[in-house]
Amino acid sequence: MDVFKGIAPEFSTPQAERRPLTLLLASPRGFCAGVDRAIHIVEQAIEKWNAPVYVRHEIVHNRHVVERLERMGAVFVEELDDCPDDRPVVFSAHGVPKAVPAEAARREMTYVDATCPLVSKVHMEAQRHARNELHTLLIGHAGHPEVIGTMGQCEPGSMTLIETLEDALAFETDAPDKLAYVTQTTLSVDDTAEIVDTLRKRFPTIAVPAKDDICYATTNRQEAVKALAPRADLVLVIGATNSSNSKRLVEVALRGGAEQAYLIACVDDIDWRWFEKASTVGLTAGASAPESLVNAVIAACRARYDMTLEEIETAKESVVFHAPKWLSRTDG
Repeated sequence: MDVFKGIAPEFSTPQAERRPLTLLLASPRGFCAGVDRAIHIVEQAIEKWNAPVYVRHEIVHNRHVVERLERMGAVFVEELDDCPDDRPVVFSAHGVPKAVPAEAARREMTYVDATCPLVSKVHMEAQRHARNELHTLLIGHAGHPEVIGTMGQCEPGSMTLIETLEDALAFETDAPDKLAYVTQTTLSVDDTAEIVDTLRKRFPTIAVPAKDDICYATTNRQEAVKALAPRADLVLVIGATNSSNSKRLVEVALRGGAEQAYLIACVDDIDWRWFEKASTVGLTAGASAPESLVNAVIAACRARYDMTLEEIETAKESVVFHAPKWLSRTDG
């Protein structure tokens, strides 16, 4: 779903003065199924109940998406306390602690949970481990909304956050046979593999996810960047500074061989001095970034250089997560 129009470049180098530039376009890139579903839920909620519809936390980590929804009538708040009882509220794609929907139900609020189904899978794993009296190690980044939501699925003290390899090495327990682990869905595949390997070596009986918790979209976007990074003098990643999966793409690019890699929110953030020694540039977008932002960067490069566009495709995505059927305006 791309609801934004491209932006025409304001600057153009005369054709005769343009030097060659190869732009490697990563595929897959941009919106994932969970982000697409969450945005669609907010749109449908506004259509069904009219504005304002409240959204607890940014629905996804991208200001361009958030500002468009604000213009439609969404009101973004940080806590449920900021929402009136008589207006609908949507919970963001990152997930929320279980106390949040419980409080909304107590207040008899109308609410829609837009948590990505892959995050919900991690929530269910954590809840199952708690029922089985296992202590769960959550591999993730402190303060990220997804981590807060996942840790909020269980009683305090029943989970420990593991952020780094050093944390995995330092963790101690008196019950090594009563451990499990889950992971934040938007981490670096390579970094997480190292932490997981360490935990499994230290605690051979640790309960593991039936399927990798890192989501397909995160994995696919990282693999595409790995494929183009060795050829790139510069890699641009479109995404928000608070987007975990976007920041990981920058790290993957640098680790994969790119000489430079930068996170940009949009074309306006580009420092064209980065291009001075670059003949091949890679371009990708995090899972919360609309394709229009990619198109704007391509247009700006085309206006300045004799550009050759080459798409580097490492996977095809066909996953679709549907919004709840009852949210349809015609369905009650």
